[in-house]
Amino acid sequence: MLICVPKETMPGERRAALVPASVKKLVSAGFVVNVEAGLGGYAGYTDAAYAEAGASVETDRAAMLGRADIVLRVRKPDPAEVALLRSGSIHISFLDPFNEGALVQSLAAQGVTAISMEMIPRTTRAQKMDALSSQASLAGYVTVILAATHSPKILPMMMTPAGTISAARVFVIGAGVAGLQAIATAKRLGARVEAFDTRPVVAEQVQSLGGKFIHIDLGQTGQTSQGYAQELTPAQIELQREGQKKVIAYSDIVITTAQLFGRPAPRVISRDMVEAMQPGSVIIDMAVESGGNVEGSRVNEVVDVNGVKIVGLGNLPSEVPRNSSDMYSSNLFNLLDEFWDKQNKTLNLNPTDDIIKGCVVTRGGEVVNEMLKR
Repeated sequence: MLICVPKETMPGERRAALVPASVKKLVSAGFVVNVEAGLGGYAGYTDAAYAEAGASVETDRAAMLGRADIVLRVRKPDPAEVALLRSGSIHISFLDPFNEGALVQSLAAQGVTAISMEMIPRTTRAQKMDALSSQASLAGYVTVILAATHSPKILPMMMTPAGTISAARVFVIGAGVAGLQAIATAKRLGARVEAFDTRPVVAEQVQSLGGKFIHIDLGQTGQTSQGYAQELTPAQIELQREGQKKVIAYSDIVITTAQLFGRPAPRVISRDMVEAMQPGSVIIDMAVESGGNVEGSRVNEVVDVNGVKIVGLGNLPSEVPRNSSDMYSSNLFNLLDEFWDKQNKTLNLNPTDDIIKGCVVTRGGEVVNEMLKR
């Protein structure tokens, strides 16, 4: 089977869907791999490195896509390129399927079997394919580095001849994969870290990383079967805001990571809470691309509110393209390897398999994913 990997075209996207190490494994398994020239440039991978790994480096993007059995990307395809794909081919990337209904329908109409990497189930067996988690972990790291860059304070406590510098106070809202990595990174840099999550079950994880868990009584809360936080009621969101106000007011850095899969991010920090912070404080809104956790945050902008910076940088994993490309490429290889029939040299996407049922969104000219159909 022929795998084709085009360069990403979305502005600011610096990740590559496949890196040379994964190319070598795929070629060894029996795949043929074509990559577009310049694919790994931002990640530090040359065309020569891909060729050495066994890939053919192509310059005709349209022709490459037209003959592919499998197309691998990071981001969703441009609508104009969907028409280039062969009926019966397989397309694998992040698709944002709940917000890209027209794109999903066009992939179905083209006869493409589309796999959405966001829809990989959070199960033990699928963990090695879980690109959302691998990318979120890197994003959590980047938020802290970004905050440290914008803050006028250093993060660790420091004893100097001129006196003692107190450790910066960091408050992380949301203790999922990204939040836990932010906690760990801030702690490594010497900050005093506090965190809150609507799921009390994660308190132990926060504490194991050296953070203090802030308890706010929201009543009945919990998490989905895949580990995501359940959506709060308006009354619970208000309780959360009130409980966080005091912590936010004395924090030097606030990092918000609260996101709801397929829906707009919840607004957890209001304008009055921002205004209560000390000038020089920094807020990193990790959910800015899906609506934002912070009132006033804007995508790819730094908003100043009375000396408080609200940083809304989108696509955080792309800030570290080497590692994010390596991890995403590994996720894709593991997905293909799991379902590769080495004897018959075919990809066996069994519709009864739990992972396939979760992540395949179109097949045979139809939208087949049950969550999307509902």
